[in-house]
Amino acid sequence: MPFPVKAQSAEIQQLILNIEKLSQFKKILSDMKKGYDILSGGYKAVKDMSEGNFSLHKTFLDALMQVSPIVKNYKRVGDIMDYQFKLMKESRKGLDNIIKNERFSTQEIQYFEKVYSNLSRESLRNIDELTSIVTADKLRMSDDERLEAIDKIYEDMQQKVLFIRNFNGSAAVLALQRFKESNDAAVVKNSYQFKN
Repeated sequence: MPFPVKAQSAEIQQLILNIEKLSQFKKILSDMKKGYDILSGGYKAVKDMSEGNFSLHKTFLDALMQVSPIVKNYKRVGDIMDYQFKLMKESRKGLDNIIKNERFSTQEIQYFEKVYSNLSRESLRNIDELTSIVTADKLRMSDDERLEAIDKIYEDMQQKVLFIRNFNGSAAVLALQRFKESNDAAVVKNSYQFKN
């Protein structure tokens, strides 16, 4: 009967080894679960922080898309519109005076028309830019950036109005000079004919 005891003894030793291995596996599995929980918790914390940070950035960026009443009611916005009106009015008046004046050639009239057309196109581009600046959800800008952009448009429109006034004044002086030269030539011609 010694053989069955040895066989049972070997089986018991194997069973004890298997129980120890199972215990070790349980410990390894428990350690792995703790590691997973720590990793998962850390990932969730990082994810929550990054989403919170993104949320803050999104809120900030969305606020930049809005236009504050300070910008909408900025005095220079109305001044720019007044300049646009003056520019169109003075361009039309200047071109009408040039066309009615018989002292300018067809090529000169075409040149004047081109200058007025370019000026009009540029001023309308300024108005489009202004509209984008004071319209919500068009541009992502802070109030300071919007006010600075409006100031630049204001200065540009101011320069355009000054230019059109000087341009019209120069055209009027040129027309007057040509009238005077024509008149002087007629006087000389009449006096020459009178002497003969």
